[in-house]
Amino acid sequence: MKMAKYIAASLMMILVVAIAFAHWVLPGLLEGRYNLVKEHSPYGIRPEVQAFHDQLFIADLHSDSLLWKRDLLMESDIGHVDLKRLKKGNVALQVFSATTKSPPAQNYDKNTGETDIITLVAVSQFWPIRSWGSLYERAAYQLSKLYDFAQASQGELVVVKSKANMQLLIARRLSGEKVTAGVYLIEGAHPLEGKLENLNLLFEKGLRISGLTHFFDNRLGGSLHGVSKEGLTKFGKDVVNRANELGVIIDVAHASPKMVSDVLDISNRPVILSHGGVKGVCDKGRNLDDSLMKRIAAAGGIVGIGYWEGAVCDITPAGVVRSIRYAIDLMGVDHVALGSDYDGATEVLFDTAELAILTQTMFDEGFTETEIRQVMGENAMHFFLNNLPD
Repeated sequence: MKMAKYIAASLMMILVVAIAFAHWVLPGLLEGRYNLVKEHSPYGIRPEVQAFHDQLFIADLHSDSLLWKRDLLMESDIGHVDLKRLKKGNVALQVFSATTKSPPAQNYDKNTGETDIITLVAVSQFWPIRSWGSLYERAAYQLSKLYDFAQASQGELVVVKSKANMQLLIARRLSGEKVTAGVYLIEGAHPLEGKLENLNLLFEKGLRISGLTHFFDNRLGGSLHGVSKEGLTKFGKDVVNRANELGVIIDVAHASPKMVSDVLDISNRPVILSHGGVKGVCDKGRNLDDSLMKRIAAAGGIVGIGYWEGAVCDITPAGVVRSIRYAIDLMGVDHVALGSDYDGATEVLFDTAELAILTQTMFDEGFTETEIRQVMGENAMHFFLNNLPD
């Protein structure tokens, strides 16, 4: 009997330790494996550049920080983004993406939707059980995390959902407040689970930007990294049309070239490419042809240039700025923005606290002050002012 009690107590202890490991240790190990800042010497920012950087309106069109088990109000040495680092980098607006399904390999050539690493993330981080088997619930849960962070931030983080919210943010920033705003995006529209009404529900909750695909084909059409390479399905067209009606901005990042073309054919609103690069500088499977990038710009859209190898090939600040310059020359300065893909299983050479190195590198490469202001955030600011719902 004593032996049985001893065994039971030992098994219980092992279970408690396993649960504690899964809850407190495993998520950090998992994120620490994927979201890396490559070791580098501290960037020395010239005082006049820092002063200029500190009065910019800076916006980043894509981060996946809501995916991970971190308190984004606390500064961390894991990952790329949290509120403290956003403030150090003088970021006024951060688009927070919800990733709900992704194959473990995430290769740029060919993936199917048969495997999914986000289930492991959801279970290991003790997300609500309803989210373990529902992509819609995963999207809704990550949005609720954004609201919770904003509520606990004592006004330092706000959620922007309308033109009026955007106008208030700009006014507060102009008055000297270092408030940071979040805009919510879903990376791929598979959380709709084939139901148009789910787009309405997510919009009511606060969704303002919707990707269409991610690393695999879905019910809307073909991914840039999927199997079919097809364009919009009938359901995909219905989603684009309904998004236009609601005021949900379409994000064509990860969409197949045919899908991007189809979206531009039918959308009556400008679109964004939240995070990517330009093929003329970095000929990788992650980037669209220059001709499609020009069509996005011609339709009034903006393109966020990323900082990781798959987007820019050269992840040094000079390499990122080289892609920004090419994009300006290709599409015009009004259509180029920042799209870091921070915390999106990427390795970078600067986190959001170190963004002044981009400003300094652009100065070093002969950019004008106006070009720097626009790329660093004013283009995104004006886009949201014009395209968020009333």
